[in-house]
Amino acid sequence: MEDLFQVGVVSSTHGVRGEVKVFPTTDDVRRFRKLKKVLLDTGKEKKQLEIESVRFFKQFAILKFTGIDDMDAAMTLKGKGLLVPRQDAVRLRKDEYFIADLVGLSVYDDEGKLLGEMTDVLQTGTNDVYVVKMESGRELLLPAIKECILEISMEERRMRVHVMDGLMDL
Repeated sequence: MEDLFQVGVVSSTHGVRGEVKVFPTTDDVRRFRKLKKVLLDTGKEKKQLEIESVRFFKQFAILKFTGIDDMDAAMTLKGKGLLVPRQDAVRLRKDEYFIADLVGLSVYDDEGKLLGEMTDVLQTGTNDVYVVKMESGRELLLPAIKECILEISMEERRMRVHVMDGLMDL
């Protein structure tokens, strides 16, 4: 299981005092108010940044990091992911899972037949859609609704599903 979760991506600088505009990759952009620090994923290393201030503009979080005090320094952060360790992640309610934990689960139908492996989760706005790579190489798209997703066992790393009529035909 993943120990780091991405909560946003630096999309651009904001102003001349070192602030950055962050596109949130978390369900609740307001969670940035509770964060004291994040890890910047440079691609080569993870660098800890202390959050000095947070405000919001449209769907973005505007963050100011300690030691990033001008536009040039902020520009070096552009396009980089912001991560938090699992212990700083949001608390999940019953039957909620982190996408990173779902990827890689073995997916079985309601009769116990192996369908394939969960490879991605598409966030559509209405409900998530689970992408299952079948042994044939085809992808099966399953809506994340209780009529379709019957059981998830993180301990066994498996999911039991009901494939609704027509889903295999797509």
